[in-house]
Amino acid sequence: MTEVPARPAGLRERKKARTRAAIRQHALRLFSEQGYTATTVEQIAEAAEVSPATFFRYFPTKEDVVLQDDFDLVALAEMEAQPPELSPIAAFRAAAAAARKQLTPEEARIFAETTRLTLSVPEIRARAVDELVRTSDQISAAIARRIGASPDDFEVRNMAGAILGVIMTVAMPWNADQPIDFYAMFDRIDAALAHLEQGLPLPES
Repeated sequence: MTEVPARPAGLRERKKARTRAAIRQHALRLFSEQGYTATTVEQIAEAAEVSPATFFRYFPTKEDVVLQDDFDLVALAEMEAQPPELSPIAAFRAAAAAARKQLTPEEARIFAETTRLTLSVPEIRARAVDELVRTSDQISAAIARRIGASPDDFEVRNMAGAILGVIMTVAMPWNADQPIDFYAMFDRIDAALAHLEQGLPLPES
């Protein structure tokens, strides 16, 4: 039998990526125009020219349209590429900086908007807890690969939790009346990771 070329599979993956991006783009536009609560999955699907069933194949819930982006995947891929002599925290910090540089101004704007929605909409904030668990698992796996340990080791999961904890500490305090400055937020995240890398020293009295 003639070997099936790999290109069609690549085309399918690109089509899936375009469909996913279109759903998310129209969802965020509708959220901006008419509010998150007033926007239905059916309206998003219609705007993206897909069925509601297709919507749910890409996003399990309406909240996931806001929460699921590719930044975590890019950051974790960058972490894998960091020199092995770097500590896990230093590698994560470098990876976050590298991932940030890859974002276009429009992607940065969208990131800031989805962060605003996450912090201001109770349903999204509640769903974000599930995403935190998934992200913690991913960071634990990345740390474990760097040091040759199990992602279930207590120390590994504790470090993943510490990384997420300092990020949340600087990202969460936010005035709903003020827009989110994406670049300022990432400067705070980098400072928080640097503080963690130093062992979280307290100020001298």
